[in-house]
Amino acid sequence: MTTAFSSDGAQAIQRTLGTLATVGSTGVETLDEVYRIEETCTFILQNQLHKVALQFPDDLLVDSAAVAAKLEKSTGAKMYILGDTSYGSCCVDEVAAEHVGAEGIIHYGRACLSPTRRLPVMYVFGRRAVDLERCVDSFREHYPDTQSHVIILYDVIYSFIMGNLQHILESEFSNVVMSQISADGTQCYSPRQTDKPHEEAQAETNPNQTDAQFVRKFGRQFALREGSSLEDYRIFYIGQEGVTLTNFMMTFNQCSFYTFDPETRAGRQESVNINKALMKRYYLIERAKDSKVVGILVGTLGVADYLSIIDHLKDLIRKAGKKSYVFVMGKLNVPKLANFLEIDIYVLVACPENSFLDCSEFYRPVVTPFEMEVVCNKNREWTGEYVTSFRDLLPGACSHVEFPNPDPDADGDDTDVSLITGALRSSYWNSSESQDNLPGSSLVQRNPTLTVAQTNPAASFLASRSWQGLEQKLGETPVTKAVEGRRGIAIAYEEEGNS
Repeated sequence: MTTAFSSDGAQAIQRTLGTLATVGSTGVETLDEVYRIEETCTFILQNQLHKVALQFPDDLLVDSAAVAAKLEKSTGAKMYILGDTSYGSCCVDEVAAEHVGAEGIIHYGRACLSPTRRLPVMYVFGRRAVDLERCVDSFREHYPDTQSHVIILYDVIYSFIMGNLQHILESEFSNVVMSQISADGTQCYSPRQTDKPHEEAQAETNPNQTDAQFVRKFGRQFALREGSSLEDYRIFYIGQEGVTLTNFMMTFNQCSFYTFDPETRAGRQESVNINKALMKRYYLIERAKDSKVVGILVGTLGVADYLSIIDHLKDLIRKAGKKSYVFVMGKLNVPKLANFLEIDIYVLVACPENSFLDCSEFYRPVVTPFEMEVVCNKNREWTGEYVTSFRDLLPGACSHVEFPNPDPDADGDDTDVSLITGALRSSYWNSSESQDNLPGSSLVQRNPTLTVAQTNPAASFLASRSWQGLEQKLGETPVTKAVEGRRGIAIAYEEEGNS
């Protein structure tokens, strides 16, 4: 882990770079079909767009020039290719699009379908080859009972086969529920990906859809039978193992999962221990309870309501007696976060698919907004139910929990024992708007059980460091003329020789 924070630079100079394997370019005869050129032109012309940003993931950049040329020729609009996103490629990069003054965005490839608010967006998922017959056989093998209650979820790049898949299964399985792509937000548009409209097929197999219970999550929606709950269903997922599947499994952790991978043409029962994963997340919650200084990492500038959740987190952290700092640093890595040693824990504001950051190599843990709510809000209890979308935590959302009202008889301070260190810790709870007794103020509330005399955590940490940055020492050092400095790099200056 030491080399992740600092190195002598030799590795960077001597390293041999290799090229990443990319998908081959799409043939000219199939370019229009794969990238939905005709429907994209219709979207551009209907919205009267003159500047359009085309956002491609790395594996599709090989086709970007050909697609842009076709769209410019057909619409007369100016196309700008976004080759490097500010954060994850699954999110719509509205910030990069606004840098060129784009009036709309065409997003290609995998997408988390997080809602946007600034610009009109069209999703083109593309098409990956799928052995439909083998997929149906895998479904039959795992669900021999034709009365099984099953929800079919899928990666968006396989959405084009869902109409045909449902048409095959509906004659045998009467309780199969097919999810639909439903990009949230009135400005979003997703073209049809199949010859048979998915919505039409869903209406045919669910004549009593008006009496059904609708579930809308992560740009998908599906209807449950009347009188049934999500726990009564099992889930069949089409796609590769990755963040999309992990997001579904953490959210619907009360359901069993069976997956079919179109790349390997193999199906399997997912044996990932969800309880173990939840225990790991609970460990991070306990680490967050021990923290005093929290860093809020802005992992998206395009998902709707990201500013609202940042304000919500700052308010929660303040009421819990902790100090917060906001960091906007683009794509995260270990060296970036290691620069801020005074931070005890980070909370990442990102889309649901990028929220689960593997923080095993990081100097400080990284938690999600939901986990920070469990830490700071006494009314939010850990029940095993997990919320990955930060928009569900905002006031008026389905998973919002109000902060507890102040108790006039209580002193506002609770003391318990840390499950990590075994030490006594104090939790300050205050839902009032007063700023008098919060960290950073000149007044500190005295706790008769545990006295904490720390008015500014970051300043106190800086004062305790042996090196606090460059010192001016005005008047203490002699004045000298400028002289020629050393040449080379720090590991080997020229005048030092080769020894």
